[in-house]
Amino acid sequence: MHERQIDDKATASDSFLSRRQFAQSALASAGLFVVGPALAQERQPVLGTTAESPMGPFYPLRPLAENDADLTRLAGHANRARGTVIELTGRVLDLRGNPIAGAQMELWQANAAGRYMHELDPATAPLDPDFQSYARLTTGTDGAYRIVTIKPGGYDSPIGHRPPHLHFDLRGRTHRSIAQMYFPEDAEANARDTLYSALGDEAGTSLAARDAADSSKYRWDIVLIG
Repeated sequence: MHERQIDDKATASDSFLSRRQFAQSALASAGLFVVGPALAQERQPVLGTTAESPMGPFYPLRPLAENDADLTRLAGHANRARGTVIELTGRVLDLRGNPIAGAQMELWQANAAGRYMHELDPATAPLDPDFQSYARLTTGTDGAYRIVTIKPGGYDSPIGHRPPHLHFDLRGRTHRSIAQMYFPEDAEANARDTLYSALGDEAGTSLAARDAADSSKYRWDIVLIG
């Protein structure tokens, strides 16, 4: 498996049910779509789930012992990671917009040069010894999270140029989702990306919002079934 090699995960959106279809199916099985019209409308989901994406081949085989939410600094290192420092905040929510406290989040990404800290990445771009590259965190009682990291570089692959993106493994109370988050300032590159385009109408759910007052800050709210 490799993002630089076309495989089943990277080619098929058919291997995943639409998140919206899955949500509707789950609610229907619970009897929420077979009650009276007024009550059914009241109980229908008010949010669409965040689009699911392939995990890709660069999930860390051996995650670093240091996995806090600041990926730009490593204990004992004098230097901060190279690249543009960004802050990502948001909340993990259920279909009704309620916060999911204690949701588990894993993040992994390429460094500013577009290279993953993974032995299978054939990129010739340099590694950054000061970059953590992976984080594991838990949302608070309000479903909120905060991450400080480096904006990743894009890179070339057999399926075309991949724009900057972050990988997430998300686990709520009952639902697990794999997602990739993209940056709004890379709109043209996103539109040409095979995996982003495959998300179709749901692509917007994978796009962070950039703070108008501070371009280093982004917000991305994540919606899970539960």
